[in-house]
Amino acid sequence: MNTDRRMLQRLLVLTVCVMLLSLVPAMGESAAAVPAVRKVIIDTDTGADDASALILAAKSPEIEILGVTVLVGNVDLEQGTRNALAALEIAGCEASVYKGAGERYSGEEIHAFSVFGTDGMGDRDLIHPRGEAREENAVDFILRTVRENPGEIEIIALGPATNIALAMDREPETMKQVKMIWSMGTAGLGPGNASPVAEFNVYADAPAYRRMLDFGVPVTVIGLDVCDGEAQWTDAQFDTLSASGETGHFITESFASIREFYAANGSAGSVMNCDSAAMLCALDPEFVSGTISCHGSCLTEPGEAYAQVIFYKEGFTYDVAANDFDYNVTLVNTVDKAGYFARYLDRVQ
Repeated sequence: MNTDRRMLQRLLVLTVCVMLLSLVPAMGESAAAVPAVRKVIIDTDTGADDASALILAAKSPEIEILGVTVLVGNVDLEQGTRNALAALEIAGCEASVYKGAGERYSGEEIHAFSVFGTDGMGDRDLIHPRGEAREENAVDFILRTVRENPGEIEIIALGPATNIALAMDREPETMKQVKMIWSMGTAGLGPGNASPVAEFNVYADAPAYRRMLDFGVPVTVIGLDVCDGEAQWTDAQFDTLSASGETGHFITESFASIREFYAANGSAGSVMNCDSAAMLCALDPEFVSGTISCHGSCLTEPGEAYAQVIFYKEGFTYDVAANDFDYNVTLVNTVDKAGYFARYLDRVQ
């Protein structure tokens, strides 16, 4: 009897051990299911659309904004810096801001151009930041941050690629450690806005954009075709956004000039907000429903096709063009356009 009792006890102990061991993978899977907070740098030429994207990023728990780097584009460098500071402050974000390129990759002067008003933010007297930019240059900050976090940094580029190209030239081995570049740029597979074939951010500094594409770091491109049609924000949606609170009102007011510009050009009632769409692509995998692996080639020769980005699709054999491409770009081509505004509002209100 004693022997039988001991054997029964051993079987019970063994059964409990097996049950406990079976829980270990499940516990590990549960821990692994909680994604780590991603480390990002946001590079911007802060107009109203950039500011709305900065606010979206600041309100999103998936990422840690290690810094915001500014360059000339929509507005001059000083105004763009003030706009970035104001947007972060309204969002309650303490991320530091760094001034970067005030001229093109080639050293030529850039004449800032904005359909978002002279201040880039609707000319509604919104921009009164309390803080100031850091002394460290934006390119120095990018390089230092990548060195300190090799393989972890994602750069979300909302403007021209000048800061990024300069960093690649200065320390190419450091920049090879960038995890991903998310770029709001190009016309995608649709028409341009700077010209019939070119998008503004690329057109502002096409050689810099070419340098970024050719460098060899993974690049995900979000073009203009992702934020047209159903993705455009309507007057009714802006009313909803404005009524959602101080942050929503700030964003709505900043879009005043671009809405007037659209109306004057026969497109009253809705506007594109591509920078926030690009930011949402970087933040929310469920927002993106289609991508294409491509080789992206940026045209830099003067002429009608200047700054056009041609996408050669992987898996498609071209009759005449060479097919020995490196597929350096993931092109986002399908998103939840109908749900875009609701997804945005849910995060920022």
